[in-house]
Amino acid sequence: MRTPCDEAAIRTGDVAVPCGAKPRPWILAATILGSSMAFIDSTVVNVALPALQASFHATVVDVQWVVESYGLFLSALILVGGSLGDLFGRRLIFVAGVAIFAAASAGCGLASNIHQLIMARSIQGVGAALLVPGSLAIISASFDEKSRGQAIGTWSGFTAITTAIGPVLGGWLVEHASWRWVFFINLPLAAAVIAISLWSIPESRKATAGRVDWLGAILATLGLGGLVYGFIDSVNLGWTNPLVFGSLVVGVGCLITFGFVEARVHSPMLPLALFKSRGFSGANLLTMFLYAAIGIFFFLFPLNLIQVQGYSTTAAGAAVLPLILLIFFLSRWSGRLVARHGPRGPLIIGPLIAALGFALFAVPTVGDSYWKTFFPAVVFLGFGMAVTVAPLTTVVMNSVSQDRVGTASGINNAVARVAGVLAIALLGIVMVSAFGSRLHRSLTPLSLPPAVVQEVRANQIKLAGLQVPAGLDPTTKTAVEESIQEAFIFGFRIVMFICACLAVASAGVAWLMIPKGRDRPGLAADS
Repeated sequence: MRTPCDEAAIRTGDVAVPCGAKPRPWILAATILGSSMAFIDSTVVNVALPALQASFHATVVDVQWVVESYGLFLSALILVGGSLGDLFGRRLIFVAGVAIFAAASAGCGLASNIHQLIMARSIQGVGAALLVPGSLAIISASFDEKSRGQAIGTWSGFTAITTAIGPVLGGWLVEHASWRWVFFINLPLAAAVIAISLWSIPESRKATAGRVDWLGAILATLGLGGLVYGFIDSVNLGWTNPLVFGSLVVGVGCLITFGFVEARVHSPMLPLALFKSRGFSGANLLTMFLYAAIGIFFFLFPLNLIQVQGYSTTAAGAAVLPLILLIFFLSRWSGRLVARHGPRGPLIIGPLIAALGFALFAVPTVGDSYWKTFFPAVVFLGFGMAVTVAPLTTVVMNSVSQDRVGTASGINNAVARVAGVLAIALLGIVMVSAFGSRLHRSLTPLSLPPAVVQEVRANQIKLAGLQVPAGLDPTTKTAVEESIQEAFIFGFRIVMFICACLAVASAGVAWLMIPKGRDRPGLAADS
């Protein structure tokens, strides 16, 4: 799912090289295809995770890294990617990002083991960090204020459609071809984007671009990387392991140093002064809570559908379509709510509706009908997010002075991505612990041979991808399989209840921190 404030970043950018009517469709085509590659790859891979796990005999920690390596570099470097475009040329950085993304996609598709795949996914994240802000900046630079509204509508509509189709297409490719084609399909798209960009997009850069905050970027990457590594590998190695403890210490130390550096450098990637605005701080804290819940949901839900409920990968991809379509079709209605009532009310009500959706995901057991169980939950979650996204963007834009709206939008976008990365790392620990505890209790009455119990416990980190040991009689084998499924559902329910609590917390943040009214609430705090 797209992060908030994408449209805001386009709307508030500087017009550098306004283009005529003829090249406009080609510019939109290139930016839509480029953005869609990054949006799709952040979700479609989740549908392929069970196939990846089976192909490489991987643990849940391994597949966490497949997702996290991409999100880590994208979230840590996306603000730097925007600065590089302003300094060296938006088209140049955009094309470079697409080329890196395509090369890494080929590496993903050709990976012969899980470690090669994780490395290629990391490089994909670097490419995405260049192309995503580049695509938004190119639209801003190429369209004047009269034509920009229509351009935003076209970009938003088409990227929503491609984001919706992506998981379904990815699931179909996994089911009928191979998971590798989820990555290979990026190659012709990237070739088309590069060709159109070189042919139709004029080069532009910001006349007053500052320096690139390389020190901040390095510290942010090391800080997030240290925390993510420590949290994820604590499941394998334990909290007292020197690697785990050391990486957490390094991560926290780098993030603290990052704060000091950003307060002192001339052109910080994260201007801390913006957080003096109560509205801006509240909007980002709300984003952190809500998009953390969304991040872990999109990681675990496909595993539940495919490995436990028995869905095909195509059906699993289609299961979240109502959510994406609701957000797309109700976005204008949500914007009108803001115009009439201000953003505070929708930002309280929307997350509460989303919380009900998360709670409903905890209800289904194994084998329940999609339409009676998951579909209502998807609708509530989609409706809650539809009510929330437009007001959230409005608060971010209204909480800072006009000349800093673009920077504020980029920060909120990055916060949403960081939230998902940290949630998968942290709540993944909860999922594995709950699964292992419930599985151990379920297997105890079965009186299994000690060797079988030891093998199961040694592989419980694979979650529902755990294979039943050979040599068991059919009745016992069925009982073990049912225990594995029930243990996954137990852990999934706990995580969904935590997600509901995070959504309620985001509503509480809106109640306490988002100012009332419809005007620019943060200007007084900013000045």
